[in-house]
Amino acid sequence: MAQDKGRLLGQYVEDYAVFDLETTGISWQRDAIIEISAIRVRGHRVSDQYSTLVNPQRHIPAAASRVNHITDGMVESAPLLAEAMEGFLDFIGDDILVGHNIQSFDMKFINQATNTLYGREVGNDRIDTLILARQCLPGLSRHRLLDVAGHFGISTQGAHRALQDCIMNQQCYERLGKMLQEQGTEDKGVVCPKCGAMMVKRKGMFGEFYGCSSFPRCRGTRNL
Repeated sequence: MAQDKGRLLGQYVEDYAVFDLETTGISWQRDAIIEISAIRVRGHRVSDQYSTLVNPQRHIPAAASRVNHITDGMVESAPLLAEAMEGFLDFIGDDILVGHNIQSFDMKFINQATNTLYGREVGNDRIDTLILARQCLPGLSRHRLLDVAGHFGISTQGAHRALQDCIMNQQCYERLGKMLQEQGTEDKGVVCPKCGAMMVKRKGMFGEFYGCSSFPRCRGTRNL
């Protein structure tokens, strides 16, 4: 498997692409993509969008349909993964990718697909708003996209469909980015010594420390 060269960033940029997936389940090794959406942002404003359902050539479990409301009938005439992925990659180009929990979820599915189709992984730099939310909003008990949007008073109508999640996430990223700048914590660039992911501040029995943002998959730590 080719090595993913994209860097995980922690900064506020004005030009980027937000993306989101809906899938048949949570395992990038066993499950399949059933929707891909992305929006292009220029100067902090949405300028274009890409969205397609994907025919996974398998049954969509009822548990997945209850969350994303995508059924077998909806994807029956949808393009296969190869066509959908080609359109997605053309759309994002070299843009910095923004998404919520993309480091541990969406990028796993994307890289699995591009490895299968092209023998390589996506090399775009990326920004994970889950990591930013944990950094900027430590008082929240949970940092799901819905929680972050609710905190900022952003509409969550249509959540768990990929395009609506992109729109919601873009608004959250703009709010989080401004908080980063105000707090002076933008792009500290503390990298996990074990896996290379970005590290975030955590609290333990003996005080604060840096912990890997990919926890529990990676348990890398570093002293402040």
